[in-house]
Amino acid sequence: MKIGICGMGRMGAAMASRLMAVGHDVTVWNRDAKKTEPLVAEGAKKADTPAALAASCEVVITMLLNAAALDAVFNGPNGILSADVAGKLIVDTSTVMPETAEKLGRAATAKGAQFVECPVGGTVGPARNGQLIGLVGGEDAAVARARPIIEQLCRRIEHVGPVGSGAKIKLAINLPLMVYWQALGEALTLAAPLGLPPERLMDIMADTSGSPAAVKMRGPDVAKLLGGQATGAPAFDVGAARKDIATMVEFAGTLGAKLPVTAATLACYDAAIKAGFEAKDPINVPVFWAQTGSKNA
Repeated sequence: MKIGICGMGRMGAAMASRLMAVGHDVTVWNRDAKKTEPLVAEGAKKADTPAALAASCEVVITMLLNAAALDAVFNGPNGILSADVAGKLIVDTSTVMPETAEKLGRAATAKGAQFVECPVGGTVGPARNGQLIGLVGGEDAAVARARPIIEQLCRRIEHVGPVGSGAKIKLAINLPLMVYWQALGEALTLAAPLGLPPERLMDIMADTSGSPAAVKMRGPDVAKLLGGQATGAPAFDVGAARKDIATMVEFAGTLGAKLPVTAATLACYDAAIKAGFEAKDPINVPVFWAQTGSKNA
């Protein structure tokens, strides 16, 4: 199948690699064209504009940072919707406000396309291996059409309602982990007077009922950071996590609800970004807080 992907960040690039690996004819586009070069080297075609990509493909997948990026890619002068997309399938996998997904869906269907939102749970490794969680919103017919492709990206697919529903559940599932990294930093602050080796401390922390699966996997990396050692390239970064947390707080406001713990966490991520951690993996948040953040708050 001819599939186009707009957005060659970490996740978009990993998804493109996965779809090529399972036999699809993939075309890629990114605002910074240099980011398409590794995919072209793997065998992808490169489009000069989102419109050109949409014109040449049966299915268009977008993976972009925020609403502003989506608006530019969909509605710009050479955007996806400036092409003839009648009869095509558009799948947006970005993490954004529900109303942003809903607006995109209305605009796409007005042009004759089918639209599905599928924000995904997971990072680069699962994306490359087809092991993401797909949180789907859309009409039944569009979702049925998209499912064979989503199944090649995801180990689990949950169709939770119409367009906008996927965004809601994605914000919900991201919230506990984003808060946890800050909570771990505060826990490490309490444990600091013990002077335990980082590897032992994180081993204890990981083997408790309060520890999520993520820390059981990433605990050794947190220990390395606590000990001043480097870890691998980030699969996600603090800046993107901060965007998601802000979106959670914003969405809660539309419901007339408050998220006091999440709002406080947002301020802590802001402190980490101010300290230069924006491009680092979120596992740096607890390390920053334990080593410096708690003293400068």
